[in-house]
Amino acid sequence: MIYTVTFNPSLDYILRLDALNAGEINRAVYENILPGGKGINVSIVLGNLGHESRALGFIAGFTGEALEKLAGSHGVRTDFIRLSDGFSRINVKIKAKEETELNGQGPVIDRAAQDALFAKLDALQSGDTLVLAGSIPNTLPDDIYERIMEHLAGRNIRIIVDATKKLLLNVLPYRPWLIKPNNHELGEMFHTTLESDADIINHAKKLQEMGAQNILISMAGEGALFLGADGTTYKSPAPKGVLVNSVGAGDSMVAGFIAGHADSKGDFEVAFFTGVATGSASAFSEDLATKKEVDALLRQLGR
Repeated sequence: MIYTVTFNPSLDYILRLDALNAGEINRAVYENILPGGKGINVSIVLGNLGHESRALGFIAGFTGEALEKLAGSHGVRTDFIRLSDGFSRINVKIKAKEETELNGQGPVIDRAAQDALFAKLDALQSGDTLVLAGSIPNTLPDDIYERIMEHLAGRNIRIIVDATKKLLLNVLPYRPWLIKPNNHELGEMFHTTLESDADIINHAKKLQEMGAQNILISMAGEGALFLGADGTTYKSPAPKGVLVNSVGAGDSMVAGFIAGHADSKGDFEVAFFTGVATGSASAFSEDLATKKEVDALLRQLGR
């Protein structure tokens, strides 16, 4: 079974405008409401690719109820923990000439709720996959990722971490099965600018020496790279298409990698190219990637 964790999920209110003018009334030409959060995005795309997962996290209030219902309508099997106070956040994504995001704060996650999450994680079995993705709300301990990985250590659970610089570096001693930085984040971890594929590969290998097993590196229009624990390295150009929506593209890449790995019985090359195609399919669409869109881009990549 595949599990995803989203500590602070949201209702994402998508607005498209011809132009955004501060201090004035702005009228949308397109709007949509989607279940938000990196782990939830992973679960949605996994479902689109034919793989069931269980989405864990915290919800509260009437927005939490709406979020759970909306996630279900997208095929997500949820097992959220309901908080007694507050409400799940609403994030406003404004797409005009530039993308602007207004993100809510979210509810307080108390110690009892944290304990409830760990109790749910105890249900994971050997061979399961756990995706930890996104930022940590300020009401949770800064080391919650490490606590989860330590709690599950020695149980043969594949843990994937998709997080920013400090969070990612802190989990490396726990040997995550897969991490997914982008090339800029990778350079920031080592306080340098990476100028070439060789630079990226050399610094990714340093992360492997620090504990990461497999590394998936997104490079926007330059494509992607993969370094496997078995010594394999793969590179792919970015598929051709028109960028419509960058939100969720990285999460989709993670979902595609997981799906490709499962479908191919553990072939990292298949997993990598499926991840690249899936991330791009979401970027080229108003919504998250579908199997039809992914298959079309795989053919474009010669796969």
